Amino acid sequence: MKENILILGAGLMQKPAILSAKELGYRVCVVDADDKAVAIPYADEFNKIDLKAREEILTYAEKLKADGGLAAVFTAGTDFSASVSYVCEKLKLPAHSFQAAVNASVKTEMRKCFKEAGVPSPDFIRIENADIDDVKLSYPLVVKPVDNMGARGCRLIRSKEELKSSVEKALAASRSKTAILEEYMEGPEYSIDALVYDGKFIVTGFAERHIFYPPYFIEVGHTMPAVLSQKEHDQLISIFACGAKALGLTTGVAKADIKMTKKGPMIGEIAGRLSGGYMSGWTYPYASDVNLTKEAILVAAGKAPDQAEKRSVPVNFDPAGSKLGQPYQLFEVPCLRTSAERAWISIPGTVEYVEEIKEYTDQAVRDVLPRATVSVGGQVDFPRNNVEKCGNVISVSHSRDIAVSTAEDAVSNVFITLKPGCKKTDDFIAGLEEADEKGFPPAAFGKLSEAELAKVPAVIEKDAPVSALLPSFIQEKYGNLRDWNYNTISQTLEKFDILRKKHPAIEGKRFWKALMQGGLQAAVYICDSTK
Repeated sequence: MKENILILGAGLMQKPAILSAKELGYRVCVVDADDKAVAIPYADEFNKIDLKAREEILTYAEKLKADGGLAAVFTAGTDFSASVSYVCEKLKLPAHSFQAAVNASVKTEMRKCFKEAGVPSPDFIRIENADIDDVKLSYPLVVKPVDNMGARGCRLIRSKEELKSSVEKALAASRSKTAILEEYMEGPEYSIDALVYDGKFIVTGFAERHIFYPPYFIEVGHTMPAVLSQKEHDQLISIFACGAKALGLTTGVAKADIKMTKKGPMIGEIAGRLSGGYMSGWTYPYASDVNLTKEAILVAAGKAPDQAEKRSVPVNFDPAGSKLGQPYQLFEVPCLRTSAERAWISIPGTVEYVEEIKEYTDQAVRDVLPRATVSVGGQVDFPRNNVEKCGNVISVSHSRDIAVSTAEDAVSNVFITLKPGCKKTDDFIAGLEEADEKGFPPAAFGKLSEAELAKVPAVIEKDAPVSALLPSFIQEKYGNLRDWNYNTISQTLEKFDILRKKHPAIEGKRFWKALMQGGLQAAVYICDSTK
């Protein structure tokens, strides 16, 4: 009889864990509150349990242990590493301690651990009530729910006027109705995964994160491996390791979001789980030929990882200001090639149709992964967090330039047609902003002044190719810009001519204002709204 392994979560991010556990010869049992989760069919057994329900999960785990043995409890890409540690601690299975998992899950506890250990991270205060008039921290600030992921409820606060409403939204996004307010860290951001076991800390993925669209923190993609100096590389890994030690992480995995600031490395957060966002299950395996999820499951089962042991190289410990001495033996499994993940984004509205403008056959593209909301009749929005993006493309190549350009080109050719007559779409095209969201949503290319709008032709004639009508002053001023889906204005007009070869006569000012604000989607929307 096969020994059981229990995996928390049955969504797409858990699919690599389910498949990897089966490859290792385990009988895979999964739990999730959603009995329609996409990865359920890959498991041997499913039990509908909310991942917050630790006692219920424990009871199920005890049953599995009695029935055929339980080798490990595991999760990846969820908020519930503390649930894993809780069950493992009760059943004496290998894992981070429950307290360490809580430290790595609740951001206020995390910051306390960092501060006590002298690990560089921003100053913070805990918030449980939005009725605050002022704070002693210096603006700009960042507010986050203490117990959520995917940047939900997280945003930049640029002034006192944005404080109250931003805190209210962060509290609403927290399961415990608690938020953390911290100083903003300026600098490039990186995401790093690591295996932690037997006093070893093996980095298994070091990526650049591409964050845009303030006041929100929208990750439009990541590129692996990161390109930076050897000194910065070693310092970031060293501070990550110091932070993991401060939290008490000893047996399992760790994931850091970390920045290189003017003051040196500073930790955004560390989780006691593998990264989501397609990094641990997709881009790192593509870039390295190492199945990181399988390696992490081996650690969870009390075994040494295979490829990580064979291919790891030492990393120089450079603490860059931390009070801690070297906390672990530091290693890294380097990448062999580049993998790039890029998201595609929609303006607000109701989905009418989804298509590829150009069929993509480049072998460098490994995955095109739409989200469930991107279906006919679904609602889409310009994202305020990382779960509101429309989908992702992942590519790999020995050439960094090819990996990046291929992923971005594939994104640029996915198109979502929006139904006409939608207030949310009309408001976006009009450039309407909330009082606490100055500058958001962004314009695809820019806002034309009334003087500039007066220069465009009054009417775009019926069926006229618009690619031939680009005003020279728009090309000169905005022609080098690309929108959030990597299209230039020229490319936008060429694709409009493919999508709407036949179109009615369109008011010139309305068309150009929409295109500049909302890109190709807005231009097609205006066309489809014209009678």
